[in-house]
Order: sequence, then structure tokens, then C-alpha cells
Amino acid sequence: MSKKKNTGGIVYSTDPDFRPESDKPEEVETLAPAQQQLKVKLDTKQRAGKVVTLVDGFIGKAEDLEKLGKELKTKCGTGGSAKDGQILIQGDYKEKVIKWLQDWGYKAK
Repeated sequence: MSKKKNTGGIVYSTDPDFRPESDKPEEVETLAPAQQQLKVKLDTKQRAGKVVTLVDGFIGKAEDLEKLGKELKTKCGTGGSAKDGQILIQGDYKEKVIKWLQDWGYKAK
């Protein structure tokens, strides 16, 4: 196995101050619940016909997204995941999720 660094296709540079750019996205601060514009919808695409409740539009750190996702999954009593600014809850819990998010101070529709 090769232990080469990913330099984005750059092999050689004559610039002595050159540093390859990292592809890591910068973490943004988590907005307050009242500033979050969350959209809750049902989705079946690419899920073998199974329904999932999708909470989209979360802006913030991955840890905070995971925490909110875990809280929602616990309330619904079901599984799911939280990544890339989205929370997936297995099953049709749209109305319950909207109610809980609004009770917690989030702007959800």
C-alpha cells in the first residue's frame, strides 16, 4: 500500500511557498434554535419504498446535529441517522417531529 498524500493532482510546484489546499470544510458555529430554518418532509427516494422523515437545513457543528438527531430518534422510538446537515428518522413521524422541534424553539415547517 502506498502512503501518498492527496495533493489534488499537483505533482510539482516551483513556488517555494506553495501549500496544497485541504478539502476539509470549515465547521460553522451552530445557530440558535430560533435562527434555524428546518424543513421536515417525507421521503422514499432510493430507500426501497420505505418512508423516512427527513429534517433538512440544520446549520452547525456535526456534534450538535448528532445530538438533535439522537433526541428525535429517542422521542420517535425508532432508528435513523444524522449527517451532512440532514436528520433521517425511519418511518412517518412528520407531524410529531414538527411539533417537537417547535416546542424546542426551532422554526420548522
